[in-house]
Amino acid sequence: MANNDSMQPVEERQPRTAEETTDTPSTPNRQTEPLAKGGEQSSAVTVHNPPTSHSSTGPGQTGRGGRPVIVVHNLTKVYHLGQQVNVPALRGVSLAVYPGEFVAVMGPSGSGKSTFMNLIGCLDTPTQGEYWLNGKLVSSLSNDQLAGVRNRMIGFVFQGFNLLGRATALKNAALPMVYAGYSKREREKRARKILSLVGLGNHINHKPTELSGGQQQRVAIARALINGPSLLLADEPTGNLDSHTGLEIMALLQALNEQGLTIVLVTHDLNIARYAKRVVQFFDGRMVSDEPIKEQHSAHEEWLALQEDQARAQGKVMVSEVPV
Repeated sequence: MANNDSMQPVEERQPRTAEETTDTPSTPNRQTEPLAKGGEQSSAVTVHNPPTSHSSTGPGQTGRGGRPVIVVHNLTKVYHLGQQVNVPALRGVSLAVYPGEFVAVMGPSGSGKSTFMNLIGCLDTPTQGEYWLNGKLVSSLSNDQLAGVRNRMIGFVFQGFNLLGRATALKNAALPMVYAGYSKREREKRARKILSLVGLGNHINHKPTELSGGQQQRVAIARALINGPSLLLADEPTGNLDSHTGLEIMALLQALNEQGLTIVLVTHDLNIARYAKRVVQFFDGRMVSDEPIKEQHSAHEEWLALQEDQARAQGKVMVSEVPV
């Protein structure tokens, strides 16, 4: 069950070097003002104007104003197997994602959704097309530049948690700040606050083997938030969890989104996609639909209803305890 530690505002961290003086958004907190968006990156990245003619893609858009967080135009990825075999994984995808959106990306195996996630996560580069992140063209950056973008602007949550087995929750959550060059004192101070935010303030010294699956995923979410990203990418974040714990994680993601964090989630499960605000469907490397969710489900309300059902079945009076 989630821990109900008090949520305290997360202080803005101060960069240590001139190269790191960026406008980093604060971490979302339900008791503080909405999340600032649009973390900046170093001057090594070329700044242009994204192709506005492709930043409005139809019914899936929410109509929010301002600059899109993501704009992709004619994004294509072809894998070359040997000298004569070409495998097209993504075929000319164009869409935009605006600040504060919660987008679910769906599709069967081989549809291109994982390739799309790798590209917008700056884990790979497109064969053709453009990718703009926070108004900056990143699709043609070098590997070193992409690594910097990933560290400062994007948070990742994976199905398998990907935690360091011998490290505590505190050290796992603080890991991205190690790569950013922050002092141990700064890292631990911020990691404590982020772990408290996700309900693990009393588990900071626990190692992954001492945590439940849901708690491990909360550590992974804390790690994704530690550098104040403007975009959170979640790849099947409930895939290794039971339905009850999965509700807790989706409630946490919805709470973060309510504070303004932009989220793109990959899932094969329509029930999980209904917690998002918009669903993009992929098939055979192409985007085949982009629609808003007409009635977004509330994971928080469903979790409370499940608790009530369980308490009623056991003849007990329910104690109000919420996952976030």
